[in-house]
Amino acid sequence: MMTRIFVRLAAVLCAGTALSGTGIAGGPTAADAPAPAVAPPISERRLEDEIIYFALPDRFENGDPANDRGGLKGGPLQHGFDPAHKGFYHGGDLKGLTARLDYIQNMGVTAIWFAPIFKNKPVQGRPGEESAGYHGYWVTDFTSVDPHFGTNAEFKAFVDAAHRRGMKVYMDIITNHTADVIDYAEGEANGYRYRSKGEYPFSRNGGPGGKAINSGFAGDDNPDPANWAQLTDPAFAYTPVVAEAERNVKVPAWLNDVTLYHNRGNSHWIGESSVYGDFSGLDDLATEHPRVVAGMIDIFGQWIDDYGIDGFRIDTAKHVNPEFWQVFVPAMQARAKARGIDHFHIFGEIAYEEPTATLAAQVMAESGLPYALDMGFAKAAQLVASGKASPRLMAEFLQQDAIYPGGAQTALGLPTFLGNHDFGRFAMFVREMSGNADEAKLLARMKLGHAMMFLLRGVPTVYYGDEQGFISDGNDQLAREDMFPSKVGFYNDNNLIGSDATTAQSNFDPAHPLYRLIADLAKARTASPALRRGLTRVRAFSETGPGLLAVERHDPETGQRILAVFNTGETPLSQSIEVSYAARRVAPLIGQCPAALAAPGSAKITLPAFGFAACILETED
Repeated sequence: MMTRIFVRLAAVLCAGTALSGTGIAGGPTAADAPAPAVAPPISERRLEDEIIYFALPDRFENGDPANDRGGLKGGPLQHGFDPAHKGFYHGGDLKGLTARLDYIQNMGVTAIWFAPIFKNKPVQGRPGEESAGYHGYWVTDFTSVDPHFGTNAEFKAFVDAAHRRGMKVYMDIITNHTADVIDYAEGEANGYRYRSKGEYPFSRNGGPGGKAINSGFAGDDNPDPANWAQLTDPAFAYTPVVAEAERNVKVPAWLNDVTLYHNRGNSHWIGESSVYGDFSGLDDLATEHPRVVAGMIDIFGQWIDDYGIDGFRIDTAKHVNPEFWQVFVPAMQARAKARGIDHFHIFGEIAYEEPTATLAAQVMAESGLPYALDMGFAKAAQLVASGKASPRLMAEFLQQDAIYPGGAQTALGLPTFLGNHDFGRFAMFVREMSGNADEAKLLARMKLGHAMMFLLRGVPTVYYGDEQGFISDGNDQLAREDMFPSKVGFYNDNNLIGSDATTAQSNFDPAHPLYRLIADLAKARTASPALRRGLTRVRAFSETGPGLLAVERHDPETGQRILAVFNTGETPLSQSIEVSYAARRVAPLIGQCPAALAAPGSAKITLPAFGFAACILETED
């Protein structure tokens, strides 16, 4: 019975949308903008039901020019505002994000994740190398909204407005580090080189020419507060120094205690330094310390208590000791549960650039992190959608789902993405990997990649601006363009994909072909339990070059089966593939589907160049 319901619903959804995945589309008009998908209420949605939109508030919309300078005096090096500089504040804020909620929701988005909005150190960096904390990752006050973005009251207004629309709110949080406030007396002369625990142990009993320090300290793997009370001298590796003007700049006040930091110099991202080193100079918290553990639980638990947020994306998660997460994650889940939030989504950033699940699964298993941003999916999608790798790569990547803690069921809750603010935009990767600057083909490949993100397992996560054809020139600052009219030359010299626009103008066009496609894909996904919650069985793939990828997804709760198929090649294809013998008929959900099964257990798929489709395999007689 349920399958018949989904077929009838699919027929409604496909009206006007079935050609979205069939190749290069014609020019859109405003009248073509699709009606938004209607998601179930927040209380009825599981983690894997969401569609996430990730935005940097500073680069999204300027709702209040009065806060552009954050209430600070002086010039850009004091207040951090310079809209013509890619590394400074541009003026986007919470009021602007709130004002554009309809634009976001009309894509079918159900959850918003945004870069940190905590108060940051406005500007830092060596003379001539300064940049601003517009991105939110240089926190000084973990309890307050950065005045460049607005106020705590405006944050509450944003959360309330999103919740009224049935949209969840995910905060980006940091426990690994704070802004760069601590300097080292020996640092400049030593190039801030990392000093290891073996060469510079926490405690020393003295000896020829040396002094005894922290002699009662029994090691940082002993969580007993009495043990950590013996760590009184922070100069075991470097001598930490704080300028008088910044001695009490951090909030809560306990963060100003230099004994709560590792103070070992800069990480080089390998081995011990990956956890104990400063992240490009940022003050690295000793997250083994019970005071830090309790303090971070208090800080972020309060944001749950006060605002009723629905999830955390955790920055630099792999650079924190696993034992911290083993305590922090259950504490946050308990706080959310007490607030009536049953599906609190916690996912960590475990950064790497290989099409594999291995590192993410390892860190999740060691730390108890329930989910991670799916870095492996991003790389696999970039390589396959661009034609750089065969669909075999994606097929074999999906077959690694078994290695996650909890297996393939866990993989359903991993946020998948195509590009982001750190690595660069999907369009850039596709252009570089395909070696083809033809805009029509680039647009078609971008559509294909988005279809993979929405129709394969995981929680699709759209990077702001991708729906308007943004194409970065690199990573980091070069991939953080403005949605409102930009004054940055590095951004404005790019022609956006799928339109005649540039970033020099406002880009909130609901008729953009990528915006329309995402809305169509979101509608299909929201309507289909198998696309949201279905486990994956790879059915067919091209082994050596561009071509077919076919997977069948089955939701055991409703019984629905979906066949998702993709053509990564520049020529049409037609191929018969195996499907479940329980299937009796085929109905289209999105794209071109066969009118009937070719035989029991077989469906013949025909796809145009770069085409894709999701077909319902009806199982009832």
